Amino acid sequence: MSVVDVIMPKLGESIMEATILKWHKKVGDKVAQDETILDIATDKVDSEVPSTAEGVIEEILFAENDVVPIGTVIVKIRTGAVENTNAPQNTDAPIEEYEDAKVVEEIPYQPTKTIINVENNGVRFYSPLVLNIAQSEGISMTDLEKIPGTGQDGRVSKKDIIAFVAARGNATTNQVAPATQPQSQQAIVITNAPAVVVPPANNTPAVYAGNVEVIEMDRMRKLISKHMTDSVATSAHVTSFAECDVTNLVQWREKIKKDFEKREGEKITFTPLFVEAVVKSLKKYPMLSSSIDGDKIVVKKDLNIGMATALPSGNLIVPVIKNADQLNLTGLCKQVNGLANAARSGKLKPDDTTGGTFTLTNVGTFGSIMGTPIINQPQVAIMAVGAIKKRPMVLETPQGDVIAIRHMMYISLSYDHRIIDGALGSTFLNAVSKELENFDVNRAI
Repeated sequence: MSVVDVIMPKLGESIMEATILKWHKKVGDKVAQDETILDIATDKVDSEVPSTAEGVIEEILFAENDVVPIGTVIVKIRTGAVENTNAPQNTDAPIEEYEDAKVVEEIPYQPTKTIINVENNGVRFYSPLVLNIAQSEGISMTDLEKIPGTGQDGRVSKKDIIAFVAARGNATTNQVAPATQPQSQQAIVITNAPAVVVPPANNTPAVYAGNVEVIEMDRMRKLISKHMTDSVATSAHVTSFAECDVTNLVQWREKIKKDFEKREGEKITFTPLFVEAVVKSLKKYPMLSSSIDGDKIVVKKDLNIGMATALPSGNLIVPVIKNADQLNLTGLCKQVNGLANAARSGKLKPDDTTGGTFTLTNVGTFGSIMGTPIINQPQVAIMAVGAIKKRPMVLETPQGDVIAIRHMMYISLSYDHRIIDGALGSTFLNAVSKELENFDVNRAI
């Protein structure tokens, strides 16, 4: 018999931790290899964690809603014991019937509270989330080292630092431990934290006048909110606009869409046509597919296009078309439809939302004619396409100017002015516009 450690899997290049949403197994349960043990969530996508071995759940190390760093052991599986006769056969029977009832009584797992002594000078690990909270709340490393950690090996978790912030806000009403207490006996206890000069937290429930309904944000909406505010705080946003005559594109799609669906088994939407125009323009102006690392510009040679997708819940997620420049129109169409369907049915994989280098959002889906999108960090640009509308336009012909009904669309580009100047941003946007306007109406499929 041996014990296999199941670790929090790596869910993408920028993901450093994940939240445990739900355990599907408990201590003592049998589990098959590749069977789902728990559900987890990151700021990008929800996912399932399968078992890496067949056996019996020996120990669960974290509870639901715990935030766990990538690579951390989350559950232990005892192998070679699937036929263990001491294991309960009827999970609905009373706990008292089992000889190993002590193991069952440990469910759900509750992390042991750990008090870190002031004299402990050991090096501690801090997740990026904890460090971000510490920075935003003005918590120094000295204070951070004094926070009791309830995570694995005494690490400071998200709830530990949030509890410290809350206690610090109320510190003016708390009593500080007596100064005469011997230094060797002093331990860091949150409720006795030294007073810090900050505005006291207002714990009085907010009162709303009039007839209102108060709705708690769901987890994804909270993550979106943080991601958007962080982006505005990070990048110097500028937005440029252009107007496109997409009559040729509209007429071509209308002409071939039935034959295309019959041949490929896929509906052809406008999105893959927009992605194709973006990719061609990015090849001409690669700086739009880059990111910033301190004072360095990292130009991404792999053109991975994110496409903002609305979910049935009203939230938004951005699946990524990997290596879009290597796909023909049919391939783009299949990728767009596949990712959109997976997003709406909750079947996106963690890798489906990582690695994007440029994002496209269609604000025209719901009738908006234009928008000023927020950059999807760490990218430096995002393009929005508005609704296609018929309008009378003046056309120049060899016989003179004429007025004609044309299919018109506004496109906008939000870009990071730290490295993308107005000239480059506008030139790129104009290049996309020309690609769309000069679409070959006789193009074969």
